[in-house]
Amino acid sequence: MLRPDPKISENRPVIRQLDEAAINRIAAGEVVERPASAVKELVENALDAGARRIHVTIADGGKTLIRVEDDGSGIAPADLPLALARHATSKIDGSDLLAIHSFGFRGEALPSLGAVGRLRITSRAKGEEAAEITVTGGRMGEVRPAALNGGTVVELRDLFFATPARLKFLRTDRAESQAVTDVVKRLAMAEPFVGFTLTDTSNDASRTVFRADAENGDLFDALHQRLANILGREFAENALKIDATREGLHMTGYAALPTYSRGAAVAQYLFVNGRPVRDKLLTGALRAAYFDVLSRDRHPAAALFLDCDPQLVDVNVHPAKSEVRFRDPGLARGLVVSGLRHALAEAGHRASSTVGGATLGAFRPEPAADHTGSARIYQMDRPSLGARGASYSGQAPADWTPAPAYPGRAPVEMTQAFAEPAALFDAGTSARVEPVIEDVPQADHRPLTAYPLGAARAQVHENYIIAQTETGMVIVDQHAAHERLVYEKLKAQMAENGVAAQALLIPEIIELSSGDCARLMEVAEDLARFGLTVEPFGGDAIAVRETPAILGRVDCKAMILDILDELEDQGDSQTLQARIEAILSRVACHGSIRSGRRMQAEEMNALLREMEATPLSGQCNHGRPTYVELKLSDIERLFGRT
Repeated sequence: MLRPDPKISENRPVIRQLDEAAINRIAAGEVVERPASAVKELVENALDAGARRIHVTIADGGKTLIRVEDDGSGIAPADLPLALARHATSKIDGSDLLAIHSFGFRGEALPSLGAVGRLRITSRAKGEEAAEITVTGGRMGEVRPAALNGGTVVELRDLFFATPARLKFLRTDRAESQAVTDVVKRLAMAEPFVGFTLTDTSNDASRTVFRADAENGDLFDALHQRLANILGREFAENALKIDATREGLHMTGYAALPTYSRGAAVAQYLFVNGRPVRDKLLTGALRAAYFDVLSRDRHPAAALFLDCDPQLVDVNVHPAKSEVRFRDPGLARGLVVSGLRHALAEAGHRASSTVGGATLGAFRPEPAADHTGSARIYQMDRPSLGARGASYSGQAPADWTPAPAYPGRAPVEMTQAFAEPAALFDAGTSARVEPVIEDVPQADHRPLTAYPLGAARAQVHENYIIAQTETGMVIVDQHAAHERLVYEKLKAQMAENGVAAQALLIPEIIELSSGDCARLMEVAEDLARFGLTVEPFGGDAIAVRETPAILGRVDCKAMILDILDELEDQGDSQTLQARIEAILSRVACHGSIRSGRRMQAEEMNALLREMEATPLSGQCNHGRPTYVELKLSDIERLFGRT
């Protein structure tokens, strides 16, 4: 049944000029999406004013109250009405929209907030008297004298009272409070030399949700302390310092080790010229940097800051300024990938300290009392070397002569205990302990215990190497460790010799859209480096002439479509490289030391030394740790020796 179109009228539509209140409410819908958006705009204004301390107060998730107090430069009484006018700002003069050195520049935040809520601004500039002005639903009041020592206080009550339909789309108070907290924390990361406080006054109770005092020291020290405060001490302990530069772009920050990964992308913080952003290009580059050290279900943790000339980046592409566009996207992506990979390679065999903490947590010490209820008595003092020697001599056979103790050598009585093969097995278990008589000095004449991964002392369950270091012990998964070593060698060989390609007897023709065809041809040279050769075939078709030999038979069309999907989503594709390196990973897995193989002392120590010399050896090809380090102080605590 045909119905008349309600948009078609018999009368000619009339073009009208919207009034100022309607314009402001429409603009508010773009700038102020939720209470967290309002907090972001107000805190950024405080930072642009040079504030060193910022105090944010909210109630009911920011729906009923948002108050931002700062000690910035303030606003003169005569400028208060102008501050509430649309497109009035002190940030730029309008002559060059690319030379933006501040957070704000549009002059829309304050009038938008005044259009949808009850806004009061109280401010005092240096050398001026304090004054205040109010705006309710877009209606501005008079400037009045006020009492304030300095800075600015912006108070927003009853957000969206003038547009009640928007209130229905807000989430619960708890969810909105969490969003506000996230905004404040992100801005606090960007400004470690500024103090931040967030207080929740819901239900007539004042509660400090977040506090970060201004940090001291240089930029990296201050940022490290601020990240430890916000992301936790564990992140700070397992984060690598990032400092890389390329053609006018400078990247700083901290990125976590692969073994300190997350189950979702919730610990990834990206900033461009100090502005928190959520950019697909940078997020994809971060994922690519950890490409072959994390499994697909794990995500890296990082806080990265890219700084450049404002002419090289456009921040005016989104009303909330949460997205940016680089003049040279490939340059920005390349800096993130190469800078992070270089830092990860320099970290060598280092693994996350949280792995050792989890291991200690898995230990179950014996109960403090026996079956009679009597408390156990511990020998708290460790006997000296001389006391141990006298004890051993007293228990030794009459015809036994003790050998002198040498640095780095196991006591002779211990090696004699492992002399017979029958003593190598523990009855009832599959554990086997390999004898290690003494440390073999290296070229630098250090004992093996002085090396980072120490000296191999035993092999248990035919898969785990127990090594002793100067400060504790290390447990190594021999299969996972050797798998990473073989994998790195295979990748190095591939980088040196290239990927062998096999020509198809009959090229496969694939029909694509004109856009997909052009997009694929842009990366044709990159694909050729991995053995995939594609050429235009007229119209909107391409011909696949060669495929990587290591992949064997492949479904060319499915692979091309996967590459195009990744190009569309991230601007870059790792699909082909992922497939090739997955093959290399499987080859490394099958070619590495298998679980269940008994290793000699020399083999175990050689494996430890090679791990120390190989980048990324602290995690296997899937991001799992290859070794666990336990400090002697932690082990002693398990046995009540502290």
